Amino acid sequence: MSLTIHDAETLITAARHAADAAGVTVSVTVLDAGGHLLAFRRDDRAVLISGETSTRKAYTALQLNAPTADLVDLVKPDGPFHSLPTALDRPLLFIAGGVPVHRGGRLVGAIGVGGGAPEQDHAFATTAREAISR
Repeated sequence: MSLTIHDAETLITAARHAADAAGVTVSVTVLDAGGHLLAFRRDDRAVLISGETSTRKAYTALQLNAPTADLVDLVKPDGPFHSLPTALDRPLLFIAGGVPVHRGGRLVGAIGVGGGAPEQDHAFATTAREAISR
């Protein structure tokens, strides 16, 4: 089982609907299990950097198989992964808004949302993930 382009479009649409309902403009990135871009969408009025942050959040959630919201404290100065963001030459971003996507108990991809407050981005991404698990 893999994440399809149809799944990716469903994720993007659901995240954008959740963001629209909250009055927030966002960028949404969907990656497959290999970290390859499946879909990307940036609202016309979203800040430009939201495209980069949404992609990095998705990548981080995928690589660590965990929501980025759960990882924030791990990279603080006293956290066990404090040096991880600088130790690797990878586009990791430890800000809420990235969530892994599983199917049949297997990691099949990730979604990242950027543009709102971190808690909002996390909620939009989680709402989107639920849209394909129905």
